[in-house]
Amino acid sequence: MSIRPAALKREASAAAAGATVRSVIAGCGSYLPERIMTNHDLAKMVDTSDEWIVERTGIRHRHIAAEGENTSHLAVKASERALAAAGMKADVVDLIVLATATPDETFPATATRVQERLGIVRGAAFDVQAVCSGFIYALAVADNFLRLGQADTALVIGAETFSRILDWKDRSTCVLFGDGAGAVVLKAGQGRGLPTDRGVLTTKLHSDGRQHDLLYATGGVSSTRTAGVVRMDGPKVFKHAVERLAEVVEESLAGAGLTSADVDWVVPHQANRRIIDGVGKKLGLPAERVVVTVDHHANTSAASVPLALTEAVGDGRIQRDEVVVMEAMGGGFTWGAAVVRM
Repeated sequence: MSIRPAALKREASAAAAGATVRSVIAGCGSYLPERIMTNHDLAKMVDTSDEWIVERTGIRHRHIAAEGENTSHLAVKASERALAAAGMKADVVDLIVLATATPDETFPATATRVQERLGIVRGAAFDVQAVCSGFIYALAVADNFLRLGQADTALVIGAETFSRILDWKDRSTCVLFGDGAGAVVLKAGQGRGLPTDRGVLTTKLHSDGRQHDLLYATGGVSSTRTAGVVRMDGPKVFKHAVERLAEVVEESLAGAGLTSADVDWVVPHQANRRIIDGVGKKLGLPAERVVVTVDHHANTSAASVPLALTEAVGDGRIQRDEVVVMEAMGGGFTWGAAVVRM
């Protein structure tokens, strides 16, 4: 990928000044489909109840995409809102990294559909697939592009229509997931007006393919020629999630030269309330500093972290200059964390 002149100039300026180029979050946006499915609705479809779901997951309802409403549609709306929050027009974007496990098509990348609908005609757009960890992976990729001077402004998106790959007769999985999209605008900054201690401080990514059978979809283009449906061993996923997420949060904080005492907010993947609480306790973090949206979003896979981040920024909880830790784990297994000073 060629390096743009503006990026080269910025990189040279930063080097001359001895400053660190960082990816600063300039704006956040989200979108949820209009249709809401409650636990009571699910109880009419499968052997479950509101009490059973709430007790085990903390979920009360989720949003479901309408017929003909694809992942790209959700992603575009979240991106438009993120750009509006940043006070930017789409034509400044020169990189789109979209995290999804439910793309519109086998190819091309759903990110290119978003690029076209936003009217962007330059730069690069591509998808990242790391399931529920996808947004953290996408953020790490975009951050590296910006820090290396290969782009100036990036849209990082997590968007899913997970309802399309659920087995609605399997109560162990169909009650857990919902649809939605979240996006952030990353802007490369350094020097005047953008202190170098703001922005993405560190990202840490991991995977372990040996755990494939604990969380996967049964289909695939080269194996079954179908999308398949979600299958999960819940108890084993829970155990791995609490341990791996606590480890990667500590690792990411150490990479930023911080400790849990420096953290203002944790924005976790919204998989399950028990997992969220378990990780918080393991790290000794107060519950009131953990952003929880799983009750009204359910697990939206790659969209869950940016959805939760946007909600907490929008309602005023997360303020400028505060330290935010984002973390997620998904099928593969994949997991990761990012430390950001807002």
